Amino acid sequence: MDEPKIKNPLIRRIHQVQAHVDGYRRKVRIFYFDVILSTIDCPECGGRLQMTGQSECTCSCGKILDPTIIFQKSICCDAKLVKKTFHYACARCHKSVPSRFIFNERVFDKEYFREMMRGARDRRKRKREEIRRLLAESRSKTLVFMEEPALDTIPGLLSDLDEFIQGENLEFSDTIFENGDIFNIEKYWSHIQSMLGWDPIYFSEIPPLEDNHRRDRAYRFITLIYMQSDRKIDIEQEGNDLFVQRVHNEAHC
Repeated sequence: MDEPKIKNPLIRRIHQVQAHVDGYRRKVRIFYFDVILSTIDCPECGGRLQMTGQSECTCSCGKILDPTIIFQKSICCDAKLVKKTFHYACARCHKSVPSRFIFNERVFDKEYFREMMRGARDRRKRKREEIRRLLAESRSKTLVFMEEPALDTIPGLLSDLDEFIQGENLEFSDTIFENGDIFNIEKYWSHIQSMLGWDPIYFSEIPPLEDNHRRDRAYRFITLIYMQSDRKIDIEQEGNDLFVQRVHNEAHC
């Protein structure tokens, strides 16, 4: 990758100095570990060890080891060291001990943090499953309708429908349900949907949208018929009233 073109000579010099320092640091690190490892042999084959990672050595025989744990002991108790999250410690008194096999670096226990992340993911997964379970238990049971509603049992509904049809002198066609002054079915459709939740409601509980309550009740009932035909709701007779239940999509339950 080409170095960025820097016009300011001072900043360009600073970059050159930084590159020189980084190169010097790499050479010092290599020399440091050459000296440290010159007195240490592989415990398996006696071969020469090389630093291949942070406090990690590898031998030509394939042996990989942590030299801090294998070769270094604590000054306080002359005991082996154990690896903690961010440092090594005496296995006996648990006092922190700096590692001779780390050059200007911090100890970082990758396996520890990998396990911590795995535990956090498992806890989030269990929390999501518990929320789903609580939501499922809070929902009402499926309302099963055993028979079609008998309209003549609702006092005055049939006469209201007759008056609506005869009074307006309309033929039922697609034009009757277009947006207009006669009957805005979309308005009633949205109104009824806004009233429906998880639980069924009575037809009589749906508030009217017009001052003419008899005509409004006919409008609401016609809208319910179309919504049932479109499988948005189920309707069931309940005494002198109707039960209206939203049809729930099982794929989202």
